Amino acid sequence: MSHIGTGQPFLKGLAVASGQRSARRSHPRYGCEMAPRFTYSRWDGTQRGFDLDADLLFDQLTDELLYHGDVNAALRRMMQDGMRGPDGERLDGLREMLERVRQERQNRLDESSLGGVYDEIADELDDIIDEERHAIENATRDADASGDERRSEAARHTAAERNLRLDLMPDDLAGKVRELSAYDFESADAQRRFEEMLDKLRQQLMQQAVDQMSDGLQNMSPEDTARMKDMLAALNEMLDKHQRGDDPGFEQFIEEFGDFFPENPHSVDELLEAIAKRMAAMQAMLNSMSPEQRSQLQQLSEQLLSDMDLQWQMDQLGSNLQQMFPQLNWSQSYEFEGQDPIGFNQAMQAVVDLGDLDQLDNLLQNATNPGALAEADMDRVRELMGDDAAMALERLSQITKMLEQAGLIENKEGRLELTPRGLRAIGSNALRDLFGKLTKEHIGQHQTHQLGQGHERTYQTKPYEFGDPFQLDLHRTIRNALARSGQGTPVRLQPDDFEIETTEHLTRSSTVLMLDLSMSMPMRDNFLPAKKVAMALHHLISSQFPRDYLGLVGFSETARAITAEQLPEVSWDFVYGTNMHHGFTLARQLLSKQSGTKQIIMITDGEPTAHITPKGDVYFNYPPAGETIEATLREVVRCTRDQIRINTFVLDATTALTQFIERLTEINGGRAFYTTNESLGDYVLVDFLEHRRRMTQRRAG
Repeated sequence: MSHIGTGQPFLKGLAVASGQRSARRSHPRYGCEMAPRFTYSRWDGTQRGFDLDADLLFDQLTDELLYHGDVNAALRRMMQDGMRGPDGERLDGLREMLERVRQERQNRLDESSLGGVYDEIADELDDIIDEERHAIENATRDADASGDERRSEAARHTAAERNLRLDLMPDDLAGKVRELSAYDFESADAQRRFEEMLDKLRQQLMQQAVDQMSDGLQNMSPEDTARMKDMLAALNEMLDKHQRGDDPGFEQFIEEFGDFFPENPHSVDELLEAIAKRMAAMQAMLNSMSPEQRSQLQQLSEQLLSDMDLQWQMDQLGSNLQQMFPQLNWSQSYEFEGQDPIGFNQAMQAVVDLGDLDQLDNLLQNATNPGALAEADMDRVRELMGDDAAMALERLSQITKMLEQAGLIENKEGRLELTPRGLRAIGSNALRDLFGKLTKEHIGQHQTHQLGQGHERTYQTKPYEFGDPFQLDLHRTIRNALARSGQGTPVRLQPDDFEIETTEHLTRSSTVLMLDLSMSMPMRDNFLPAKKVAMALHHLISSQFPRDYLGLVGFSETARAITAEQLPEVSWDFVYGTNMHHGFTLARQLLSKQSGTKQIIMITDGEPTAHITPKGDVYFNYPPAGETIEATLREVVRCTRDQIRINTFVLDATTALTQFIERLTEINGGRAFYTTNESLGDYVLVDFLEHRRRMTQRRAG
């Protein structure tokens, strides 16, 4: 195995220099300029950024959080899909970034051909051979012109021998180099050019060998070459000690040869991994060549470096590192299919870039949370993909940190969860979204703003929130402004300074929201609107009617009580059955412990298909069995006796479901609303607020 070349790590912590791309680049073979494929510019503070804050992030996460009930899943979805900024501009997600990475990778493969690694050498050798043939022809002509028959005959004989050797010259580069090295040149200029080419090629091959090891030497001198051999010997000895478990003498090695490694490794393992990455990149270039190309390069390397005790050291090191770092995928290869031949150095850089794009692809594919994206070297992303991609990746990596710093989520034993503030924010966002759809003709203002009968002052204040009655506490508001901006006049107020007086309603309403969690809800796209209504209603009651009670019951095959803290994580059940009977039972039990007017708000899209038998078992049947209908209606009768009104919001009503709801409403005296998932929130919130308004008016009268 031959190791020639350099690789550059993509992830942070392995600082390896890379060449900067220019706006125009020269053709490696012909020296002509080519049109730029893309250009890069670094951020200088003048470009427009993508402004993002935690509140805007959380607004966009609300529906995902409500639907999945899992912060981690919601963040993964946002990371995959991207997001929008305050002005509507879009930040790409990982799906778009992966597509761009793969397109960039394919573009590089489609443009370039590794044949250019040999074209420069082949063209130079052909020129040298042509010059030699001209020199042979000129020598023969001069001899013929001299009139000396013996000289002319000797010249023609020598010319025939030399032309024969040139005619029989092998086609492969290594063979040509070998034959020309033993050839007796007629042309002193051709011989000089050949020797200069060998020196240049030898230096190039040597430099590639050095680049596998270190970025610390450029344009090596003979003294550098000798020192390089000493460093390799010391490195292999240190590696041998390290594998045996002995003290490798790392500090002494770095003290003597540290200038070879400007990345400043801090341990043997760190040093060896950096070298292994470079050697793996070079091996990828060799693997990408055809067998003939690879053989040519290896033969050239062996011929030109055979007088140095370097190849053995490199082979020994490469073999050891492959065993130590098998995960580096030493068998990686690339299919260059373009027409643009690239030279030796360009081929090495192309393979390095492709390797880094592969690492970026792997990072984007396997990132399970936004924080994992911070492992990327953003400067390298910018070089490979441009400013927009680097900015998008950096913004995505900051999502979790921003939400944690804002107190909206927290890490509990490796799992992200909503904080109490996050719970309130979800409810507030849900309520705002639903109220945003309503017009003033529907409900006007949803608060009773005057003080008087039905309210009493609590002599407490709270920060103003949208929708609050604007009963401003002037003293506390001005004090907040002074604390924020300092003393002096004029006192400039900002919305965050406002504090309002709080009031308590003397009237009290007790409500249980029954939420259908059967599989039909997500199948018909009804689950998210229904859950959003639940969150909005909870936030409305807890923030504006704190004396009121709201209980939550989810029902599918069976029913269960849900706490406010559990509500964001509630999801549908992967079971069949709509057990209204059990739901009404639990709701009635919850309301039996409360005072004031009592009501059940039920949101459903299906008929009752399950009930609890007298033995405590669950009975399910579809279409609904008669005993299920009767058991459910008996529980409705019990609710009615306890003066509990049942208001039902029906989604995707069928004829059978409509008939059942009409019977329920006739027994209970409540109301039924037939609506869609788009307008569900309008109906529920308007009905609840109208109910509260009527209660207040009755008490005031």
